[in-house]
Amino acid sequence: MADLLDLQALIKAQVKANPTPPAPPTQMTNVLMSPPVLIRGGLDTYVGEWNEHTAKHLLQRGMFGPTASQIAQAVEDGMALTIEKLLGPAPAADLPLNYNYQDDPNVPIGQSWVYAPIIQNTNYSQRSIRAWQFGLILNEGVSLREKMVLFWHNHFVTADSPHAKYTFQYIDLLRNNALGNFRTLVKEITVNSLMLRYLNGNESNKNAPNENYARELLELFTIGKGIQAGPGDYTNYTEEDIKEIARALTGWTVDNAGFQAAGPHPPAIFRPNRHDTDTKTLSPRFNNAVINNLGAEEYKTVVDIILDQEEVSRFMARKLYRWFVYYNIDEDIEANVIEPLAALMRQENYEMAPVLSALLSSEHFYHENAIGCMIKSPIDFTASFMKTFEIDITYNITNTYTIWFLLHGLNATMQQDMYTPPSVSGWKAYYQEPIFYRNWINSVTLTIRRAVTDGVAIGQIQIIDRPLGIDVLKIVDRIPNATDPNVMIEALVTLALPWPLTAGQLAYLKEILIPGLPDFEWTVEYGAYLLDPTDDTKRLAVENRLRALFLAIMGLPEFQLQ
Repeated sequence: MADLLDLQALIKAQVKANPTPPAPPTQMTNVLMSPPVLIRGGLDTYVGEWNEHTAKHLLQRGMFGPTASQIAQAVEDGMALTIEKLLGPAPAADLPLNYNYQDDPNVPIGQSWVYAPIIQNTNYSQRSIRAWQFGLILNEGVSLREKMVLFWHNHFVTADSPHAKYTFQYIDLLRNNALGNFRTLVKEITVNSLMLRYLNGNESNKNAPNENYARELLELFTIGKGIQAGPGDYTNYTEEDIKEIARALTGWTVDNAGFQAAGPHPPAIFRPNRHDTDTKTLSPRFNNAVINNLGAEEYKTVVDIILDQEEVSRFMARKLYRWFVYYNIDEDIEANVIEPLAALMRQENYEMAPVLSALLSSEHFYHENAIGCMIKSPIDFTASFMKTFEIDITYNITNTYTIWFLLHGLNATMQQDMYTPPSVSGWKAYYQEPIFYRNWINSVTLTIRRAVTDGVAIGQIQIIDRPLGIDVLKIVDRIPNATDPNVMIEALVTLALPWPLTAGQLAYLKEILIPGLPDFEWTVEYGAYLLDPTDDTKRLAVENRLRALFLAIMGLPEFQLQ
């Protein structure tokens, strides 16, 4: 991490050498300091203007860091086809590889450890799967899958994996069900080996039922507490329901020996002698449902009883809303978005694709206040400069994975450590009132964010054997009529920021590009470079101006928004 974090001296030197005028007032003040913005409209299909800004809004919320070509294609395709692509089948993910550990006798470098026997050193596989996961995000294409994988990981939180094999089985389950059926996913995650370990289900037995998973199944994974109605009694369930469900889930444990061996990951094991075979009776919150002994199938009945409660659909609709739209849910949004979305969820028997399609195509999603109202998570932030500006990290396996892991570490430093959320509740940005997304921004993380964007704009972060920086000429050369500085700047703003800038902000950026000079100076200088791009002097002069411009654009507070 030293390369990414020890940038401040470099940045201070750069700023001292190239002082910039003060930036004009920013629209981000509304996001950080003001009360929640008001987003209106319901689930009726959006019929307004479809352009680069609306297309980018959809892609930025539905994937990580869209490129200029992906935005242009979405404009051409239209909203409906773009959503169809986002929800369409994605290619199967390659397996994570051993990228640098030479002492595994079973897995040469370049081969996958996933189905190999476990050796004593497990650290390399933990690094590998974290690198691999961020590589999947960087190479996702136009697909909602990886965004939903992260959503489900934040929803069905696990951590403390003893070996990356457990993590792989867990994340593979989320990926295979990312756009599928919620009911199915809840059932499968209930008997997932890593979940059993994390919430102590593997220790639970008829003589000592462990309540951890039963509690989180109700409170965090399906229905939510609701308002406390009395001692041990909530609007949606009671403490006695937790105890009864914990009894119903006894008997499941982990096949640790199976994970140690070569071959496919074993499913969890049901041991009948550990299962409570007596009748379980739930509270009036669940219509006094009776659960008879069903052995290995009993957990499925538990899930079905819970999901038969309408409140589950509302709970999940709110979580999806806060993930894709905004944190604030007022009475208007509850009535016009959450309720109809929850009704659709029940109508579709918890199939997620129709629900997501309705939300992402709604007039509410494209309301002007919904665009740019969300602070980027660290993963979104990293993707927004790596992918949007197409930073090249094409290396051999060892070096590519090394950079992916470095970027994972950067996200962790900015307080979003995938596979190690801070608690079973997930990241605070999606549930902690009243701060929500503002959890991502503080004196530590904002300093890191600015250091990194300045570093990639300057192109002086040395990674492996070359700078990790933006090829500014590659980006600008693709812009039609880039010889006009106004056209070029507005194109970059559309690419990098969530909304058009004010005239004052645009003037500020042009002053960065050509300080005190008329527009034709850029036209002449950039035109001369285009006529002879092999001339180092001409190329470097244009490149330096553009690096200062990119630094200024990414330095705007709006770059932290999506």
